[in-house]
Amino acid sequence: MKALDTLNFTAQTRDRLCSNVQSFTERRQDETNLRRAAVTLTVFKYEGGAAIILTRRSSKLRDHGGQWALPGGRIDPGENAVQAALRELNEEINLSLDESHVLGLLDDYLTRSGYLITPVVIWTDVEYSELEPNLDEVDSIHAFTFDELSRADSPYLESIPQSDRPVLSMHYGDDRIFAPTGALLYQFREVAIFGRATRVLHYDQPVFAWK
Repeated sequence: MKALDTLNFTAQTRDRLCSNVQSFTERRQDETNLRRAAVTLTVFKYEGGAAIILTRRSSKLRDHGGQWALPGGRIDPGENAVQAALRELNEEINLSLDESHVLGLLDDYLTRSGYLITPVVIWTDVEYSELEPNLDEVDSIHAFTFDELSRADSPYLESIPQSDRPVLSMHYGDDRIFAPTGALLYQFREVAIFGRATRVLHYDQPVFAWK
């Protein structure tokens, strides 16, 4: 099955994504000194096609204000990654879902700023017009379409003098979305859309994301 078969928002697309994610053996990391967080790779319907919910973080936030992000945040005591991801979806973009919408997990990703991020893949029939940002946390909500996600010029890899690992970014319109968000989007594309067991932990983030 070609990746283009998954561009439309259909039950067949959901089944294909679910099968690919469930067949993938995700890797968990055991770094007890890092703060644990969860983010969502939420598939929704946008202009008739499938897309990932992307946000622009509030410019008022102390950490990473104004940057591109996936809905998510810290895992609270007593929560697991899935519970935290669903809670953050509701808190950031007023989208209330339960665990029946979860398709599976991708690899944990360790950030330079001290987080261990668990990505949770979610499917929802919500329309773009129904999403509403919590302006204390999110300035705006955007769609990263599967068509855009599958661009041949993504990912973009570059070397920097501060690291021996390549820095990854994904093209988004005229902009670029850097790791960690870019790395998670890339792994989603590879695993869920293309059915490839691609790892991304070895990709680095730009220096501005290290703090």
